[in-house]
Order: sequence, then C-alpha cells, then structure tokens
Amino acid sequence: MTQIAPKAPLADRIDQGRGVAPADLVLKGGRVFDLVTGDLVETDVAICGDTIVGVFGSYRGRREVDVSGKVLVPGFIDTHLHIESSLVTPFEFDRCVAPRGVTTAICDPHEIANVCGLTGIHYFLEASGLTLMDIRVQLSSCVPSTHMETTGARLEAADLVPLMNHPRVIGLAEFMNYPGVLFKDPGCMAKLQAFQGRHIDGHAPLLRGNDLNGYLSAGIRTEHEATTADEGLEKLRKGMRVLIREGSVSKDLHALAPLLTERHSPYLCLCTDDRNPLDIAEHGHLDWIIRAAISLGADVLATYRAASLSAAEAFGLKDRGLIAPGKRADIAVIDSLTGCHVSQVFAGGVEVTEAAFAARKTIPPVARHSVKAPRVEPHHFRAGGNRVETPVIGIVPGKIITPHLTFDIAPTDGDKRPDLSRDLIRIAVIERHGVNGNRATGFVQGFGLKRGAIASTVCHDHHNIVAVGADYADMALAANRLSEIEGGFVVAEGGKVLAELALPVAGLMSLKSFEEVHQDLIALRTAAKSLGVILEEPFLQLAFLALPVIPHLKITDHGMVDVDRFEVMA
Repeated sequence: MTQIAPKAPLADRIDQGRGVAPADLVLKGGRVFDLVTGDLVETDVAICGDTIVGVFGSYRGRREVDVSGKVLVPGFIDTHLHIESSLVTPFEFDRCVAPRGVTTAICDPHEIANVCGLTGIHYFLEASGLTLMDIRVQLSSCVPSTHMETTGARLEAADLVPLMNHPRVIGLAEFMNYPGVLFKDPGCMAKLQAFQGRHIDGHAPLLRGNDLNGYLSAGIRTEHEATTADEGLEKLRKGMRVLIREGSVSKDLHALAPLLTERHSPYLCLCTDDRNPLDIAEHGHLDWIIRAAISLGADVLATYRAASLSAAEAFGLKDRGLIAPGKRADIAVIDSLTGCHVSQVFAGGVEVTEAAFAARKTIPPVARHSVKAPRVEPHHFRAGGNRVETPVIGIVPGKIITPHLTFDIAPTDGDKRPDLSRDLIRIAVIERHGVNGNRATGFVQGFGLKRGAIASTVCHDHHNIVAVGADYADMALAANRLSEIEGGFVVAEGGKVLAELALPVAGLMSLKSFEEVHQDLIALRTAAKSLGVILEEPFLQLAFLALPVIPHLKITDHGMVDVDRFEVMA
C-alpha cells in the first residue's frame, strides 16, 4: 500500500469523471453534505487517484466501498496549531487525529524553532511530506516572540525568505509581537515586508479600534485570539478571518459560537492551537468542536463550512473544502451532522487505516539533549525584596489571558514565602538552553496547590523550565529531574517524583505513541490533583504563564513582565 495516492493522469480523471471508465474508488450509498447549497444528497462519490471526479450520480469502480446510512463531509482543516503541543511527533499526531476526520493541518512549528531554530522547521517540512494527512507549514515569525526572554535560537527575515517558496509552506506564521508591528520594530518590519502579498497569520489578543486597523494594514489576514463575540465581530467587520479556537487551555468556542451563522461562515474557521492527547482521547479534536458548536446552537451549515470550505478559502487551498469534482479526495464518513462521529476517513484518496500508517516512511527526531539548565538548589527559589506590595499572576481557567493582581506579601527572613491560605504559590523560570543560566521568581494564584511542585519544559514560547510549587525543595527536585529526562513534565512531593513524562525531542515531544502519552498524562493529572491542583489542564496552563505576548502579567527568565507596558518589571 502506498502512503499517498498518485496524481492520476488528466485523461484518466476526465474519463472516470464522465463515467466512461471505472473509477479507482467509489463510495456508494452515502449522503453528501453539499456545503454550497446546504443540501444533503444521496449519491456515489467517484475518486481517481487523489482526486474526486464524480458526485451526484451513479458510478462503478475498481474498488467500491459501501457507506450506506452514513453522511460524507469534506475532511476537516485545523487552521492553526502547534503540533508540538500534542506532545508527540508529527507522525504520531497524524495517527492521533487523522482518524477523527482531520485531513489538513496548518501548523506553526515555532515551539521547536525556539529551541533549535531552522533545524526544527526543516524537520517539520520533511515530516509533512510523509504523513497521511496533509500538513502545511507556516514559517515561524516570532523566534523569539519578544526581547524579554531567552531562547535557543533566533530567526530573522533573512532566515525565513529562502523557505517561502517551499511547496509545503503557506506563509508567515502568527505575528505575536503586535506591539512590534504597531511601533514598527525594524525586525518585525523586515519580516512583514518580505511576506507582503503572501499569507500572514495574526495574533492580537484584545487589540481593537485604530490599533487593530494599523495591525491589519500590515497585510495580516487571519487570527485566532478573539475571546469574545464583540471582539470577533469587530475583526470580521474589518476583513480579518477569525479562527475559532478550542484548545486544551484556550477555550473560546462558547464565547464565539453565536458568530457561527450562515452569514458569517465564509470568514470563520476552526482551530485547536494547543491540544494534547488527553483531551483528544477523552473528548476529540475538530470533530468534538463541531459537535460542541452545534450543541451550543451554531448553524450546522456554518459549522461545517468553518471546518473545511471556509478554512480552505482562507488559506488559499483551492483544491479542497468540498466534495466536488476536481477537489482533493479528503472525505470524512460520519454518523450524522449533529453527532459527527467519524467511522472512516480518506485523505488524498487513501483510506486512513493502521496499515496505511504502517506503510509510511518516517525520519529521525531532532534536538535531542536540548535541556542544558544549571542545577538548582532550594534557596534559588527564594523571592527577596522589601516592598510588601507584590505583583501576582492570576489565572482564568480556560483562558491564557492572565490578570495582573496585587497582594501584600511581607518578607520573612528576606524571603516572600508562598501563602497557601491565599493560594499564592511560587512560580519560577530557569533558562535551559545553555545561554545565560537566568533565573526569575514570582507569585501565581489559581492553581490550588497545597504541597509539592510541578515543573515543565513546555513553556511558551521560549521553552525554558517553568516550575510552580509550595515547597522549594520539591521545586528543585522537579526542575533538576527535567534535565535528566531531556525535558517534559514532572510532579514531585516530599522529596519524591510522583509522576513524569519525558519529552526528549526538543523538550517538547515524546518518542512514545500517543496512546502511551495519554496514559502518562492521566498519571500526571492524578498526581497534580493529589497536590490540591484544581485546574483541569495544569500543565499547558502553566506553559502559558510565561508567554509575554498575552496580557496582562507574565514571567520569563528575565523576570515578571507587564505585558500591557511591554516591559520587564523592575
């Protein structure tokens, strides 16, 4: 079995479409959901190689598959995600989500690029040509995302331009440094200028009014950071395509579902951004978002358009998004439009099966042994200072926007200690790329942690070590353990490691199957809850506390960051 269906000769496509020659593959007895008219029509679907050639008629095929009683919809398109956040390699991600109907994924590999630069981007470009699903790559625009963090690499416009015509590349990935755009930072301007006329993806949380106009005037076309219907509507009115996001931490579907109407649907898409195997296994991927949107009252036609046709149009993928002649044979076979439970998937004409996955070629992982952090001791987590008034990062479950809180925390023996009665626990970031050994500490509220510590190398977007804890010795244990396992997640209490997941590929991705990672995440979640953690997804929530392009208060290895002022706090 070949991994990718061949591009059939033009003459064969014409003959098979006309029905004068048997099609390579015919799906018989199902009903096609036509995303142009909204009609649900019983019809055969004829496929030649990787292309749909016949619908709304009867066909005979060299191979015929009975899909009676089923509904056929175009394969789903995830319009913005970081595959690294699935915690598995692109090949395991393919196995994980393609059977759920995702046939195209538009990824930004800026997580791995912040660790190892162009090596990581080349890894994704090569891997994307070997998967059953069609992975397209946006070139990472913000490595690093700001000047207020230490990363393992730096990418300038000159690094990205040679890759812009690669066949797997769509354009420039999410431009997170929106202050850099508005204030015309030279590095930002060089990247934007280089990609004028090409697709540029956006990232502008809470940006409104004339500042949004200026941001859009830079040629930015799409964005996934709208968190309210009002914000989303303003962006739609100004010609920006809004990608409705429902990830493991950032959950915006409930707020944006009212926008999913037939009128708005041409400018709406769906994305996951960051979703891990725990959520995928227990809830789903885009299939779950579709079910959830419809259950919230979203228009059915609008929802399926956002999942495929509108997504294809938004990113210039004119060869997909419909079950129609001449389109790529990306088809999900589902039980019903409201249920959206996927039973079969065809990606580029290939049926998605374990045999097809086994037939793929793979490539070796990159960025091994990338965690080069200095060893830390418990006293490194002390927080000095004479001022009682103390900035504290707040957590809003389901959001990556973090309030800038202020509490009075009096120092004792030169240390502002965690105050569990007020859920004020220590947070620390430790530089792990072997650049400068920076350490920074602060406070966070919202974990519910009562004892022990949690540490991770998944720390957006610089991916240094981030740790939270009620006990300094456990924080040191967890952080040091990350160096020993090449990165990942660690939960520690009482001088012992309770659970861990090694992520040796850049400190971001496991070499295990997604099923094994799922089981490890269950153990980690159980261990975290045993410490009192109240968050549904503490590990990715922790990762976003260090991302200084999301309002309002964050922490990096440089210190606490006032995102609204875009500066490290003194």
